[in-house]
Amino acid sequence: MPHTGSCLCGAATFTVTCALTQAGACHCGMCRKWSGGILTSVEVPADALEISAGETIGVYTSSEWGERAFCTRCGSGLWFRLTMPGPQHGTYYVNMGALDEPSGIALTEELFIDEKPGGYALTGDHHRMTGAEFWSLLVPCG
Repeated sequence: MPHTGSCLCGAATFTVTCALTQAGACHCGMCRKWSGGILTSVEVPADALEISAGETIGVYTSSEWGERAFCTRCGSGLWFRLTMPGPQHGTYYVNMGALDEPSGIALTEELFIDEKPGGYALTGDHHRMTGAEFWSLLVPCG
């Protein structure tokens, strides 16, 4: 800790100030289209992401619940951020591929397993959730 990261060309840089030990893999259609395959990311609280060079960071509102950041120069995906109200509002899901040193981060869950294409399967003993199970965790309390 901390973990630094950047886009492919290095124009967009950031630091994650919290410990990163767990990663998730998302198989939803949007993440597959955005990443070109399985999106692996680490959850980062809203106050634990510091952008050090962000002039080339673009943001695309990809749904009513979130937005995706990317470098406008090289096109690298950087993170997904939840914008829907509730306890997870503002949480970042930083692309593991954007981290400078992702060692020591273990895959602990797969999301939208019901949307995973049949041509591959991740091995290991980790938690697997359907899309419905994932969304049930994000519903605001009360």
